[in-house]
Amino acid sequence: MGNLPLEGYRVIDFGWAAAAPRATCLLADMGAEVIKVETHRRLDPVRFGPDNTERDPEKDPLFHSINRNKLGILLDLKKPEGNELIKDLIGISDVVVENFSPGVMKRFSLDYDELKKVKSDIIMISFPGVGSEGPLSDVVTYGPSLAALAGLDNLIGYEGERVLGMQQAYADINSSLFGAFAVQIALFHREKYGKGQRIEVAQMETLLSTMPEPILEFSFNKRILSTLGNVSNIMPVHNNFPCKGEDKWVSIALLTDEEWDGFCRAIGNPSWIQKEVFADNYKRSLNRIELDKLIGEWTREKTPYEVMEILQKEGVAAAPCADTEDRFSDPHFSERQNIVNIEHPVTGVDFVPNVVCNLSETPGEIRRPAPMLGEHNEYVFGELLGLSKEKIDRYVKEKILY
Repeated sequence: MGNLPLEGYRVIDFGWAAAAPRATCLLADMGAEVIKVETHRRLDPVRFGPDNTERDPEKDPLFHSINRNKLGILLDLKKPEGNELIKDLIGISDVVVENFSPGVMKRFSLDYDELKKVKSDIIMISFPGVGSEGPLSDVVTYGPSLAALAGLDNLIGYEGERVLGMQQAYADINSSLFGAFAVQIALFHREKYGKGQRIEVAQMETLLSTMPEPILEFSFNKRILSTLGNVSNIMPVHNNFPCKGEDKWVSIALLTDEEWDGFCRAIGNPSWIQKEVFADNYKRSLNRIELDKLIGEWTREKTPYEVMEILQKEGVAAAPCADTEDRFSDPHFSERQNIVNIEHPVTGVDFVPNVVCNLSETPGEIRRPAPMLGEHNEYVFGELLGLSKEKIDRYVKEKILY
């Protein structure tokens, strides 16, 4: 593989949906050998996402994106032989990752206490929705419900209007970053002290960590923050403004008086900027609605990229609200190869986000597409575990392997 920073570590990935799979994708991008475990009784639901119009388990774009660089095996964990095979595999691995509901791994005798018997220095990370302990530990959650429970949804909506919420799996993606970081810390700790450990990343708690303002606001002032739209409490101009074209918008944010002066120069110093109600940041904030309307009248006559070019020349933070087409056509995205093509045996070509962390000496890379169902059974059970072809064939016939 070359000089990849996590080369030599093996990760057993029981993850499904997004939280654990995205975390293990980050590890795989950096060279870890990640083996995705699936059972025929319940395939990863991301294989059948809304963009997979053919309902083909090998054609889902999100699955291909967050499971690239992984190997894949397919077996029956409920059969004793399948369970033993997994334990044998864990015995030659470094990390076990799962994001099932609390108690699922224990029912398979694959909880941390059992795995320590298999390998004393194993590292295991779990991504429960709200944590494995506490009054709500048994609640069933998905990403959108976690955003609601954490209080994030209560902040999402137009200013002064009803709560709209995110309806996004932000909890999954956010917790995956914490998880990938925690695994590397645990590996470093094991290298230094020779001990494995159990890691728990409660997805709801990772969302709480992103919301210091409402927590502090209530702690100090007993005030509950609610829907603010795009408003910022510290920036008098902080919004998306309409532009020329169908549903085209530009984001503009101003913080300092210097930026306000640059903005005024950029738009030609119209007479309304001299109004007393816009004389300073405080007054501009108090009269934000009127100010936003006037700015929108100026942006509406231009494309988002024209607005960005005009304002950026004066040091103003302005950027188009990019849609999917923009991400593919923007020359900056293209030059930096933010989205790359990789070959897949079923779909032909996948468009996936590139490796984000650019290390000068040990850069990660996309080495292989997401695994097909059971694609690497022969390698994992034959080469890694040393099972004979005859035994593998027997396990397939007995529907232990698939």
